[in-house]
Amino acid sequence: MIKSFKIPKKFSFRTRLFVVMIIMLFVAGLLILGSTSIQYESQRENYHLGRLNRKEIQIQRHIDYLVNKHDLFNSSDSLWEVYAVDFEKINEIHNIQYSLFKTDGSPLFIYHSPLEVIANDYVLDPILLEKIFSSKEGRYLEHYNSDIDKFHASYRLLKDRFQRPYAILFFPYFEDVSFSENELNNFLENLYQIYILLLFGVIFIAYFLSKFVTRSLETIRVKMGKMGLEKKNEKIYLKNATREIDSLVNSYNKMVDDLAESAEKLAKTERENAWQEMARQVAHEIKNPLTPMRLTIQSFEHTYNPDDPDSKQKLKEFSKLLIQQIDTMSEVAEAFSDFATLPKPMMKDCDLVEVTQMAINIFQHDYIVFSSNEAHIFHKMDRTQWIRVITNLIQNALHSVSKKKTPQIGVQIVSEPTQTIVSITDNGSGIPDKLKSKIFEPKFTTKSAGMGLGLGIVKNIIKSHKGKISFVSTQKKGTTFSIVLPKE
Repeated sequence: MIKSFKIPKKFSFRTRLFVVMIIMLFVAGLLILGSTSIQYESQRENYHLGRLNRKEIQIQRHIDYLVNKHDLFNSSDSLWEVYAVDFEKINEIHNIQYSLFKTDGSPLFIYHSPLEVIANDYVLDPILLEKIFSSKEGRYLEHYNSDIDKFHASYRLLKDRFQRPYAILFFPYFEDVSFSENELNNFLENLYQIYILLLFGVIFIAYFLSKFVTRSLETIRVKMGKMGLEKKNEKIYLKNATREIDSLVNSYNKMVDDLAESAEKLAKTERENAWQEMARQVAHEIKNPLTPMRLTIQSFEHTYNPDDPDSKQKLKEFSKLLIQQIDTMSEVAEAFSDFATLPKPMMKDCDLVEVTQMAINIFQHDYIVFSSNEAHIFHKMDRTQWIRVITNLIQNALHSVSKKKTPQIGVQIVSEPTQTIVSITDNGSGIPDKLKSKIFEPKFTTKSAGMGLGLGIVKNIIKSHKGKISFVSTQKKGTTFSIVLPKE
């Protein structure tokens, strides 16, 4: 079972404007929160790096003072150890733990070292030494972030008054992030609360603002929805409209004027076309009975024999057929004289088989074969108009057969419980595919003569009988027209 899917309706401009404003606020809030966090993190990093630098300079000055005091430049390790107590007091004075290495990376005083240095037997790695000596300021910063060691570390070259390096200072700096994180969390929490209140306020403002902005557009939409070609369209007059809305309103008012002018021209053209169409239909309807009358007279002239015992009966049928066709032309002429359309169908209970057989007898050709699955089939119909339908279809069938072939026309009536199907089949040249969609259009014809109103009128007559007509055609093989008449 195939499910049907409904196409979702497009969002209105007001809804889009409202959603865009909310999205803009949401994005702005995210940007503010993100930039605040980044800025806060950057400030915290700069603060700790500055504090590390200040502490490091204090330790450097203290060490330089002891080295100068005891003249330890280029001294042996044993001389440095003599004053180890002075260097150890630096930890207590500044409340830190540092380490001091020679320029070749070997240790002088080890009070704290990273795991990497400890694993290297308290000797600085050559790669690390290269980084320290290649730095412009003689200082290299590194961040240790293992499960045990998490701190910033500074490696600084200590130089004498001649700018000759004599040792490397290792200074670790441990950040106390608990206070800064709590401060940041409190700030963000307050910002979240302000942002949520701001969000509700902006939603409220955006709702009424979008309604105010789109009010003029809604007025234009309502007016345009009521616009019609056959209506008296009203113009729009707005006060305090924006330049864009005012331009749109002016365009709409101009369209109203143009539409009124076009409607007047169209009405005039339709009246002229209606008169022309009526004239064509009247001419066609008057001409339509003349062909079967002419055929009937010619046939009667060739077959009539005064000595025939059935001559009176044949003359009576001949007269009856002529009178019916003359009545048809009289009805058309009377309708035209009253400035009306073609006669409305006079619905009466009729035997469809009998009326169809009567229409076929007008032609009196042996190549027209008639059949019905029931002897009598009664329908409410207009006898005259039904004869017109059958004669029109048979004439078209005959014209579709080339002169080199013998026409074979089949008329079949099939009665079903709810409907009756009448089929007219020919062995003509068929209808080209590109012309099938136009076959019932007025003034369309594939013949060199005629005005092409026959099938259009046939369709209208069948429609007035609440029936339907369709066709199936194969080129060079023939066409079958099928009429379906519902049973009451």
